[in-house]
Amino acid sequence: MKIVIAEDDELIRKTIQLRLLKDGHEVVCCENGLVALEQIEKIRPQLIISDIMMPYVTGLEIVGTVKQSYTPEIPIIILSGMGQEEIVLEAFQLGADDFITKPFSPNELSLRVKRFSQRQK
Repeated sequence: MKIVIAEDDELIRKTIQLRLLKDGHEVVCCENGLVALEQIEKIRPQLIISDIMMPYVTGLEIVGTVKQSYTPEIPIIILSGMGQEEIVLEAFQLGADDFITKPFSPNELSLRVKRFSQRQK
């Protein structure tokens, strides 16, 4: 499964990348939302994992752009810090498919990605 990760925190990005590579996925990491949108348009991933708060383009803008302009079927998992319930609700209204609250377990993320992977088969 081709996955784009949009996360500005390098440690979190690397943690997600290593776990998903171990699970056998193709992973493209992006350090901000602008790079993420470029990669999403270029490679048309089968899943997007995005932080909400990022430089240049936010996770909410990624959700809105992908769901309106690209392929609305691409599932998007949003990563959110504690206390951002209103933003998470907005992400769901824009079309996000799932969310995980930070800090999170890489095993939990792996299971959620696997669930989306099985839906696409």
